[in-house]
Amino acid sequence: MSFVSYFPGRGTVRETAYLEGRTEGEAKWILSVLEVRGIPVTDSVRERITSCADVDRMDTWLERSRTVERAEDLFDEAGKADEPIA
Repeated sequence: MSFVSYFPGRGTVRETAYLEGRTEGEAKWILSVLEVRGIPVTDSVRERITSCADVDRMDTWLERSRTVERAEDLFDEAGKADEPIA
């Protein structure tokens, strides 16, 4: 009889599945917030959101989705893609 320990750690199948599920959920929320606010989302923006695997970045985009004027502004550090950063 063998004993297998699934100690949670980086790179495990469980962690990978969890993070994939979390980013999928975050993408749905971001797109939903933009939709409810009446902000059009291009196919390229939708692809960028749904293909992102960085949970921290997704959290930032989710926060920004509540205030941006255009979907493209999600990806800009200042939250306004057309305004120069002073």
